[in-house]
Amino acid sequence: MKKTISSIVKAAPKVFQLILNVSLIILAVILSILLIQELLAFAAVLFSQNTNDYKEFLAIILVFFLYFEFIAMIVKYFKEDYHFPLRYFMYIGITAMVRLIIVDYENPLDTLLYSLVILVLIIGYFIMNKTPRERP
Repeated sequence: MKKTISSIVKAAPKVFQLILNVSLIILAVILSILLIQELLAFAAVLFSQNTNDYKEFLAIILVFFLYFEFIAMIVKYFKEDYHFPLRYFMYIGITAMVRLIIVDYENPLDTLLYSLVILVLIIGYFIMNKTPRERP
C-alpha cells in the first residue's frame, strides 16, 4: 500500500507536466490561428481605400505583436526546459499598455496611469537585467 502511494506521488509531477505541455501546444496552435487572422485583418486595413484610421491600424499591429509575443514565450518555455522567462511577461505588459494608450485615450488620467505602468515595467526590467543572474 505504501509503495503504490509513493509511486503515485512520484508519477504525479510527470502527469501534470504532460498535461501542461499538451495544453500549451494546443494554446500555441490557437494563438497561431489568431495571429494569421490578425495578419489578414492588417492586410485588409492596409489595402483598403479608407486608410485614414491610423488608430485602428496601430491597434491591429499591437494585437499582432501580443499574439506573436505569447507564441514566442511558449516556444521559449520549451527551449528553456519548462521555464517562462520573466522578461517576456514584461514585454507583453508593455505592449498591452501601449495598445491601451492608443485605443483608449479619451480619459487623460487613465492615459497617465497607463504611462506610469509602462514606466514601472521598464524600471523593473532594468533592475532585473542589472541584478546577478545566479541565485541560490
